[in-house]
Amino acid sequence: MSSAVPAAAPRSPLVWAFLLLLMLGSGMAIPAQGRVNAALTTEIGDPVLAATISFSVGTLIMMLVTFGTARGRRGLKRVAPAVRDGRIRWWYFLAGCAGGYFVLTQTLTIGLIGVAVFTVAVVTGQTLGGLLWDRIGLGPAGAMRLNAFRVGGAVLTVLAVLWAVSPQLTAEGHGAAWLALVLLPLSAGFVQSGQQAINGRHSAAYGGPAPGTLFNFLAGTLFLLLIWAAKAVITGVDPALSPTWWHYLGGPLGIIFIALGALLVTQVGVLIAAMGMIAGQLLGSLLLDVLLPTPGSLVTTATVLGTVLTLVAVILASLPDILRGRPKAR
Repeated sequence: MSSAVPAAAPRSPLVWAFLLLLMLGSGMAIPAQGRVNAALTTEIGDPVLAATISFSVGTLIMMLVTFGTARGRRGLKRVAPAVRDGRIRWWYFLAGCAGGYFVLTQTLTIGLIGVAVFTVAVVTGQTLGGLLWDRIGLGPAGAMRLNAFRVGGAVLTVLAVLWAVSPQLTAEGHGAAWLALVLLPLSAGFVQSGQQAINGRHSAAYGGPAPGTLFNFLAGTLFLLLIWAAKAVITGVDPALSPTWWHYLGGPLGIIFIALGALLVTQVGVLIAAMGMIAGQLLGSLLLDVLLPTPGSLVTTATVLGTVLTLVAVILASLPDILRGRPKAR
């Protein structure tokens, strides 16, 4: 990949700690979004429409933020020059379709394969994607060398997630045919990490995440609208809205995840950003299950220790960067 952003100067452990907190905060938005979108789906009875509503609300908010603020308008003015000089390619504007695909698989498969299996599949896809996208240089920092710390941290992340959700995995029995459904969230996690890499390119090119986040929501909304329209033609639909205000918070929570993720990729690379947000996802799920439990919620020692182990994995993968600065682009 071309147009890599030059490597930053070495950062202090305090700065890395702050970046880790941002990764955790970004990741925690995902289980919260899943809980909100699941409630909206139950209320209106249509998972595709629920995903479309979630993205549509996010699009409206990002239009207000981007066009209604001076910084957002300055970022928009940088879009055309970035496209002309090759820093942004036309297909980068389709990255939001990956986000739409992720939300769609979330609403379609969780009820069939369970939250635990969905989480493991997504995390595996995100981790594999993070390794690949960093290696080929899809993110703004260019190609990054893999080392034992990064690969070991990635493997440890997947194992930690397996441990964290193991009580739910062992509590649920599944047939062999069910395994095919696991490929949907696995592929969603894989392309989502690529989405974050491209969002990092948008953020670096425009001097902020607002324009890129808007493009993500526009593309994702159009993608889901097309699927919903096709469903309407084939099976018919009965559009409905929820009277509960918090059922529409899925879009704002998605903005937190996408915008923070776009900034983090420019600072730590795709893999470590993905791993940090995975840790945030587990932490957010744990907090929701403890503070706002739903039927089927299960918190055990393995859940807590597996979540802690994901944090250890992120620190392990980041250790060479903490000691020597960000990985060198090549």
